[in-house]
Amino acid sequence: MTGLYPEIEPHDAGMLDVGDGHRIYWEICGNPEGKPALVLHGGPGSGCTPGARRSFDPDAYRIVLFDQRGSGRSTPHASEPGIDLSANTTAHLLADIERLREHLGIERWLVLGGSWGSTLALAYAERHPDRVTEMVLFSIALTSASEIDWITRGVGMFFPEAWARLRDGVREAERDGCLVEGYHRLLMNPDPAVHEKAARDWCNWEMAIVAVHPNHKPHPRYEQAAFRLGFARLVTHYWRHRGWLVDGILVRNAGRLASIPGVLIHGRVDIGGPLITPWRLKEHWPGSELIVVGEAGHDARDPGMTESIVAATNRFAVRRHV
Repeated sequence: MTGLYPEIEPHDAGMLDVGDGHRIYWEICGNPEGKPALVLHGGPGSGCTPGARRSFDPDAYRIVLFDQRGSGRSTPHASEPGIDLSANTTAHLLADIERLREHLGIERWLVLGGSWGSTLALAYAERHPDRVTEMVLFSIALTSASEIDWITRGVGMFFPEAWARLRDGVREAERDGCLVEGYHRLLMNPDPAVHEKAARDWCNWEMAIVAVHPNHKPHPRYEQAAFRLGFARLVTHYWRHRGWLVDGILVRNAGRLASIPGVLIHGRVDIGGPLITPWRLKEHWPGSELIVVGEAGHDARDPGMTESIVAATNRFAVRRHV
């Protein structure tokens, strides 16, 4: 097993006009002649981080990263006043991936995604299996109704104090209803005092449920007000629509991935995203392999996660593909 590769800077980058007033930021690292690999970040709304470049051997891979609509360096950012999220859906993101692939002249690529990125990766691969050589997914999430209910309510039994603060962050009339809907309304409120508090409350909950180790430190981006607001707006926007996916469709259609080797990496103590999700996916995906990381939760920085992700990309770096 090996840790992350050394830090690396992009050798190419740009902004791609994908329509609807959106321009997405993309970058390429590693070997310009290497095996193409696409990174799909989590969230929705997290944006790419420099650390994501380091999951691949830069001598073997042509590593493509991009910020999904409304996040990172893409414009407009979801934190902007009066932002319209109507043209920010899963269908739009899938179309953006294909536009980017064509723009870069790539025929096929390995796809890596974590958390929400695994949902998007599966939706993409099931729609375009001929464009995907292999898949490496970690902290797997399918954005199903049961998962959303669990992560916003059920898992509160393990974090009762943090969940009480999340519940108390919405109005009395909404506490017994849908927390996602309640928070989304607050986050879209034009009053900065209202949406900034809602964003902090939401992100505090997100940070609480991934902190399964005593020495866990939140990612420093949570200290940025614009990140918190854009992230919380996009998460609640996608979750209130259940990712615009028919419930359970990603598992039922996993047979479409039979020709695509896949590695599923998941933490045994991922309380917010229980292991049953990747287990069910594996049962429906011929040729996939599930790697359970014993001491890890949902955070890719947890013990054993990085090593497992890099080991998987290393394995596919030497695999001949047609």
